[in-house]
Amino acid sequence: MADDNNVAAANPTEGQPTQGEIGIQKLFLQDVSFEAPGAPEIFRESGQTDINLNLSQKVKEFETDIYEVVLSLTITAKLGEKTAYIVEVQQGGLFGVRGFEKQQIHAILGSYCPQLLYPYARSVISDLVAHGGFPPLILQHVDFNQVYLSHLKQQQEAQAKEAAEAGSDAAPVEAAGSATSH
Repeated sequence: MADDNNVAAANPTEGQPTQGEIGIQKLFLQDVSFEAPGAPEIFRESGQTDINLNLSQKVKEFETDIYEVVLSLTITAKLGEKTAYIVEVQQGGLFGVRGFEKQQIHAILGSYCPQLLYPYARSVISDLVAHGGFPPLILQHVDFNQVYLSHLKQQQEAQAKEAAEAGSDAAPVEAAGSATSH
């Protein structure tokens, strides 16, 4: 039977395929940074704060069927040309993933796991910004499934472009030996 940390588990009956399991082994804060380079003068500034969010993630196999997923968020807040603050958070997790096809594991690690990590990172960021003397920053929801699908599309387009370029490089060599045109 599956342990209490499993998000999805299977109790297969005879003749049915086995369903995979996803288990949260550990959630952890890997790195945190808060900078307010213009403090305390920045607190005299007024105006609309421009927020820039940069998301990334790293995935690596930690042990057999256990993967480390680290979601990195970097927020840069500017008032005009001045940087009000910069926050960087790396929220990590160890996830047990077994019983899935390779493509399914890739999707779980690229979409499902970051979706679980995001609320923890978002909470840390809000607290850091508030403790830094600024109004709390409430980050909006991120659809990591859409981010994952967009990343896959970019990879496929890059591979298609490489294949087309490789094909166009080979074509002149082929055509050089032929006197006929098509």
